Amino acid sequence: MTITACGKRDSDMLTTIPLAEVTRSVFYAPFYVAINEGFFEEEGIKIDLTTTPGGDRTMTTLLSGGADIILVGSETSIYVANQDAKDKVLNFAVLTQTDGTFLVARENIAEFNWDMLIDSTFLGQRLGGMPQMVGEYVLTQHGIDPHVDLELIQNIDFANIASAFASGTGDFVQLFEPTASIFEEEGTGYVVASFGVDSGTVPYTTFMARESYMTSNPELITAFTRAIYRAQQWTYSASPEEVAASIASFFPDTSLKILSSSVDRYQQQNSFTVNPLLDEDMWNQLQNIMLDAGQITEPAAYDELVDTSFATQIINKE
Repeated sequence: MTITACGKRDSDMLTTIPLAEVTRSVFYAPFYVAINEGFFEEEGIKIDLTTTPGGDRTMTTLLSGGADIILVGSETSIYVANQDAKDKVLNFAVLTQTDGTFLVARENIAEFNWDMLIDSTFLGQRLGGMPQMVGEYVLTQHGIDPHVDLELIQNIDFANIASAFASGTGDFVQLFEPTASIFEEEGTGYVVASFGVDSGTVPYTTFMARESYMTSNPELITAFTRAIYRAQQWTYSASPEEVAASIASFFPDTSLKILSSSVDRYQQQNSFTVNPLLDEDMWNQLQNIMLDAGQITEPAAYDELVDTSFATQIINKE
């Protein structure tokens, strides 16, 4: 799935950035706002956007040269670093700061409590990805061992999880918006809890690039980050209906009503970051979740994989 941002300027005057996103979700609303409100164009940038479902696939796209910037969970940069990559992948702008998934039940539960998942079948996300790690972390915080107290399904491809639940697999499923709201409208499932509310603040989705690319293109990274910052500010100053109207072209098969309710959910739980700065506390919470999940054996150094210089420079100029 590819979308190219069309600008008001002559396209020959814009610098094209091939960018891969890990999924298409209202969770990334500020990014789509930056495209459709012209913030990238005003910075002289044209986004050539490709959706590459799954963190592994998105990171592979970056490392193979298929994209210059990616939007994906910060955990993927740690996995690359642990493979002793010569050209590190750096996080330079954070877009979301909570988990973006919601717990969807097959039945409409009026008074939900997390103990209801015990002995159930839970359709989770890909092993080692942020949704699954945060999902397991939240369950553990509620006294539930996801590998003992319920049947955990993790072998379904990221892009097919929603359709698997719709076809009858699982009692509960972990879904992003707008899929969760669409399921509610169709009566396929019902949102009963938010993983974002219970997981704490984490660098859930960030913009990353190879260190060599950032070193060679500092002005371009600065311009890109400035456009994101403007979009973040705009998104929180706008109503859910205004944000929905702005990003509607990225969700042609979804009603404005569903888009508005999805945006509202994310705004209410502060899922979107208000600026692109990825701070160390946020990074440390990510490490705690990854350690608990057994995906890493020791923390990854914040200073090694996070470059805050661009975000700090832009914020300080405001």
